[in-house]
Parts: sequence; C-alpha cells; structure tokens
Amino acid sequence: MPEELLTVREVIAELRVSRSTWFYWRQTGKGPRVIKLPNGELRVRRSALSRWLGDLEGDRA
Repeated sequence: MPEELLTVREVIAELRVSRSTWFYWRQTGKGPRVIKLPNGELRVRRSALSRWLGDLEGDRA
C-alpha cells in the first residue's frame, strides 16, 4: 500500500495553524519536508509529518 500523501490544506487543518504560518515555516526551513508535484502542488508524506512532530517533541525535552 502506498504511503499517504497529505495536501497542504490537510496538514494545516491537522496542525491547526494558518496558511501564512505554514508558508512562513516553509520559507524559513522550519516545516516538514514536502514533495513538489509536477503541477507545482505540495504534498507531505504522513511519515515526514510524524517524524517532524517527533523532532519538535525532542527539542522541548
């Protein structure tokens, strides 16, 4: 089964952040890794989002 790819809309809804916050994180290199599709749309692997969130937890410890 292929890994789930999330849209930006799905990620910001899950994280409960604004679109501008998401793109600020992307611009400053603080967001999760993304895949850029040939049509220019961005996707985030479910595993990349989980890993990124786990890394944030590690930063607080």
